[in-house]
Amino acid sequence: MKIVAQVKLQPGSVYVADSLAATLRACNRAANWISEVAHERDLKRRNELHHAVYYDMKATYDLAAQASVRTIKKVVDAYATLAGNIKNGNLSEKAEGKATSKPIRFRENAAQPFDDHCLTWNVDEQTVSIWTVAGRIKGIPFVCSSEALKLLASRKGESDLVFRDGSFYLTATIDLPEPDAYEPEGWLGVDLGIVNIATTNDGAKLSGRRVNRYRRRINRLRTKLQKKGTKSAKRRLKSIRHREARFATDTNHVVSKTIVITAERTSRGVALEDLKGIRKRVTARKEQRYRLHSWAFAQLGAFVEYKAKRAGVPVVHVDPRNTSRQCSECWHTHRTNRVSQAWFACRSCGNVMNADRNGSRNIAHRADAVWQRGEVKRPRTVKQHA
Repeated sequence: MKIVAQVKLQPGSVYVADSLAATLRACNRAANWISEVAHERDLKRRNELHHAVYYDMKATYDLAAQASVRTIKKVVDAYATLAGNIKNGNLSEKAEGKATSKPIRFRENAAQPFDDHCLTWNVDEQTVSIWTVAGRIKGIPFVCSSEALKLLASRKGESDLVFRDGSFYLTATIDLPEPDAYEPEGWLGVDLGIVNIATTNDGAKLSGRRVNRYRRRINRLRTKLQKKGTKSAKRRLKSIRHREARFATDTNHVVSKTIVITAERTSRGVALEDLKGIRKRVTARKEQRYRLHSWAFAQLGAFVEYKAKRAGVPVVHVDPRNTSRQCSECWHTHRTNRVSQAWFACRSCGNVMNADRNGSRNIAHRADAVWQRGEVKRPRTVKQHA
């Protein structure tokens, strides 16, 4: 399995920072020119495109040989991703036509991949040596978490130079052996919602009130700044957007970690709803639409999956239809069973409970049925959970 480790560079001088910024600009300007050639001549394969652009690109943009190779590969990968999205039906007909009618464009500060010829890590001293358009710069210090530092010890392959919010980062992909999964002794159903981000069939409500208070405060501040419309207000809006995204990411990490640890401790698997298209499936009142559309549900699901893989916890996705309307006791399904956002009352058996917990119980039941029917690919090697 692949894990991404991120470190923050500390250039230490204006010269180093300017050199890194100039390198990103040069590589992305070259990538835009390569993309135009690839689009005009329909050259989407790496070898064909390399022969068509390599020497002209080196002469025009003053890139080193290996940096040129990485830039060509970046363009090829971008077109391969676009082709994959089209093949999988991820784009509407209008979006597909717009995407294929013109070359792919790269921002001037878009991430740039570097391999071991261009970038050398010194994990013990926490420094890197990196190629730039101003020459190779050695001994650039970086800071990261202790967990990321451990992961970097087994790093191989490419790393990406990223410029974000005025700082430079390096992201490295680490390929870790996937641990053996265990045979689950039940399922931890997780219901994703608007008021509570996640509710389990144990009755645990994860990140409800705190998250909603924060989002209401940010929304009020955003509305106030949008009405002002000044340059300083726009800068503040940009800062708020990034801060809210960081808050959502941190919350999703905490929630997903709690879910996986709970499942592992109780020898259960994790049962999730199929998150694809959740915003189209869920109908919400006007005051709830902002909360629905502002949360990264797909990111939360991805975090749960990769943390579960690292722990050897099985994960099953189930059909979310009618999980909020079906009784988890007698299976009676009707829209009037959901009497309010918070409460569920079955019209058939009289079962009354929290609506989110009822939904999470239904998710757990469906996961068990899917697992027993063998509709999920089981691990080849199954370990006995302690």
